[in-house]
Amino acid sequence: MTEPDAATTDDAFLGGQLRLRQPKSGHRAGHDAILLAAATPARPGDRAVDFGAGVGAAGLALARRVAGIELALVEIDPVLAELARTNARSNAIPASVHVLDVTAAAEAFAAEGLSPDSVDVVLMNPPFNDATRHRASPDRARAGAHMAHASTIEDWTRAARRVLRSSGMLTLIWRADGVAEVLAALERGFGSLVVLPVHGDAASPAIRVLVRATKGGRAPLQILNGLLLKDESAMPNKEVAEILAGKRALPLAEHG
Repeated sequence: MTEPDAATTDDAFLGGQLRLRQPKSGHRAGHDAILLAAATPARPGDRAVDFGAGVGAAGLALARRVAGIELALVEIDPVLAELARTNARSNAIPASVHVLDVTAAAEAFAAEGLSPDSVDVVLMNPPFNDATRHRASPDRARAGAHMAHASTIEDWTRAARRVLRSSGMLTLIWRADGVAEVLAALERGFGSLVVLPVHGDAASPAIRVLVRATKGGRAPLQILNGLLLKDESAMPNKEVAEILAGKRALPLAEHG
């Protein structure tokens, strides 16, 4: 990108603790990425990989919360990957950036240093809009970031299962009406699932689910009380405001 300022914006996240340059058009990072980072159970020294990292929002937000992780950002779009590299550097967060399709073969991952059974934590925000019910954006980058294929969640969870060590943890965000697809995909090799529904308000069905899964886990499924983005007065929920400001994490981030 020869003139990044002409095609991008410089946006503040985590109450200004993280600044990200991202495209003016196409897919732009928002609340989903920050909620995903706040739900990810990482510890200092862990090797964490952000699948479909875009400009790095979720992975870099996680690194800002948990100092000392070894962060890798995986992104298929070379333009977004370069922005992720720039964002890591400008925020003084060590991170490796890999231009790689999440659905690529194990050999492609290994060539990037992401060998099987080598990662402690994976976080991911896969494309999740159902192509049979949502019209794809004419913007190819936005469409690619948002529209799921029939095998998307299965392909992405398979890739996570491959790189994770035994007892490694996967955290993902998905549309709430597709939770059955997520649970089905996680039956293969994962257990100890914890599900957090996310509601726009108390009167509305959940719009998202955050899910934590453990490779080889055996504990029963847990469904936590829902997270409300707005309170009864239609004002931003105080808890959510603190999460978005980087002042607290979600219960899924706790090892248990």
